[in-house]
Amino acid sequence: MREGGRGRRGASARTPLSRERVIRTAVAVADEKGSAALTMRSIAEPLGVEAMSLYHHVAGREDVLDGMVDAVFGEIDLPPRDTDWKSAMRHRAVSARAALRRHPWAVALMDSRTRPGPATLRHHDAVIGALRAGGFSVPMAAHAFSLIDSYLYGFVLQELSLPFRGAVELDEVAGAILRDMPADTYPHLTELVTEHALKPGYDYADEFTFGLTLILDALRPDEDASAKAPSSTGD
Repeated sequence: MREGGRGRRGASARTPLSRERVIRTAVAVADEKGSAALTMRSIAEPLGVEAMSLYHHVAGREDVLDGMVDAVFGEIDLPPRDTDWKSAMRHRAVSARAALRRHPWAVALMDSRTRPGPATLRHHDAVIGALRAGGFSVPMAAHAFSLIDSYLYGFVLQELSLPFRGAVELDEVAGAILRDMPADTYPHLTELVTEHALKPGYDYADEFTFGLTLILDALRPDEDASAKAPSSTGD
């Protein structure tokens, strides 16, 4: 058995196997290879054990995914209680974006689990609580939560898909596009790249701040959303 091996695997096996270690290792594997590559065998390998040994601590792959999502929610700061709702939502959104960037696989799974763990439940309860304390009705808290997270998850997905990381790579990618693109054919695109994206000090992360501010400024805890909802009859 690998658990009784020597060397690197023997050293790994000396630390008792636990659910926490299994989940932590699964997160590391997914961070490196993506969640599609996550199997019981791929988790067992760095732990220095046989895949069957994992079943003493987790029920299977779906249970592992539940634990992984809960671990990511555990990394996100809860909305601070000693500030106004808008500052609390901003703090939590910035922390969530950072966690999702650390774990690119997670954004597609965050709200997909049917058995949420304690960190997930604590997180959602705290966000709703911060909105309710800020004067949002129950329906408006639901609307606000959904809107903020739709923007948050969508932005991270777009951000992770970009073909550049940082100003240097942006200059290289945008410069290559401009060289191959007739400026007189796409004047507005050329203008946006040269007059905005390639300006000194430009940081794509500022786009997140701009959009989040726009959303938070638009939300009003004392408004009745149902009164402004579009008519289902189309009138």
